[in-house]
Amino acid sequence: MENLLNKIIEKNRHLTGKGKVASYIPALERANPDHIGVCIADIQGNIFMAGDYKQKFTIQSISKTISLMLAIMDNGAEEVFGKVGMEPTGDAFNSIIRLETISPSKPLNPMINAGAIAVASLIKGDSSEEKFNRLLALFRRICRNESLHINEEVYLSEKATGNRNRALAYFMKDVGVIHGDVESILDIYFKQCSIEVDCVDIAKIGLFLANNGVVLETGERIAEENIAKTIKTFMVTCGMYNASGEFAINVGVPAKSGVGGGIMAAVPLRMGIGVFNPALDEKGNSIAGYGLLKDLSKELNLSFF
Repeated sequence: MENLLNKIIEKNRHLTGKGKVASYIPALERANPDHIGVCIADIQGNIFMAGDYKQKFTIQSISKTISLMLAIMDNGAEEVFGKVGMEPTGDAFNSIIRLETISPSKPLNPMINAGAIAVASLIKGDSSEEKFNRLLALFRRICRNESLHINEEVYLSEKATGNRNRALAYFMKDVGVIHGDVESILDIYFKQCSIEVDCVDIAKIGLFLANNGVVLETGERIAEENIAKTIKTFMVTCGMYNASGEFAINVGVPAKSGVGGGIMAAVPLRMGIGVFNPALDEKGNSIAGYGLLKDLSKELNLSFF
């Protein structure tokens, strides 16, 4: 398997020069676009790695899968989806236009920024710090990695420059989608996006979802099966932003990307996959990471369509 992973990395290495690192968050602009790595964690307990799989990066929008899980566990699906829709969007992940033009004015799904901010507002706790710490503890349990922490530089950079997200949040406050202090809610969101991971960590998140809410190494059920299936469905329909339909055709597995360059995939009852390359296309997805997953899907017959 590792020979296959190395071969696929070399095949896709040229794609690292075709994208651009995220620049709208200044701390992400210094990422090395040549880094490329992959990890597969399978349902038999094997872990296969290749390339720059140890390279740290911030989880960014991949975090939306687990924050949604926690919000549903805290409130129930009915309450969460009373605030956030279930439909894909053809707009950019940080677009505000649909909030203004649809009725009721709620985010179309929890994988776009507006939806994820609304989801963050639903996490239980007496303070934003307690809410985020509950979320971070959940990531640590799923990844079996107690050293997970936020990258302080990226967090402060996101907080200083996140004016589009502020606009989304204050609009949602105005129309009653979110309640409470907007800046405290945004603080949870900025922190969750700034959690530092590597390919192994996100592969383990993928495996957890592929295993329907059970941590393979311990047998611990963290989330009910229906919640894990709901999250994987969103990953298929919305996980790659407005390239989700194309990705479903070319790769055919639930996946969630982040502008830090990671893509997490969950192949139901088979494996979790984490890929990383920070050079992004215009939609915010890792170009080489997409290429890796496309080739892996073909070689290992992963598509469930």
